[in-house]
Amino acid sequence: QVQLVESGGGLVQAGESLRLSCAASGSTLKYAMGWFRQAPGKEREFVATISLSGRNTYTTESVKGRFTISRDESQNTVFLHMNSLKPEDTAVYHCAARQPMLASATYTNSGAYNYWGQGTQVTVSS
Repeated sequence: QVQLVESGGGLVQAGESLRLSCAASGSTLKYAMGWFRQAPGKEREFVATISLSGRNTYTTESVKGRFTISRDESQNTVFLHMNSLKPEDTAVYHCAARQPMLASATYTNSGAYNYWGQGTQVTVSS
């Protein structure tokens, strides 16, 4: 079992940056990680994923060039670096974890993940 706690959300203006953190605790097992977001009235959508090895990442098209996912194993933490934020990025951001089939595997489907954090709110004003 692993517990995930997100932090770093807040209210910013369009064009500004935020860094979200997802701290994992409760297990020594290692995981592939993902970030998802859910805006009011919309379904949860994939944002970014990083492999257990950290060498493979993938971001959804709408955030390419603006968002970057990374991980720091010494802190058991995964980060989502968000630059040039837009009002349409407003959502609750959740991190997720799963034990991967391969150290290089990444996962874009929310159903592939076993563990979820409670989420952190990101609001971007125009």
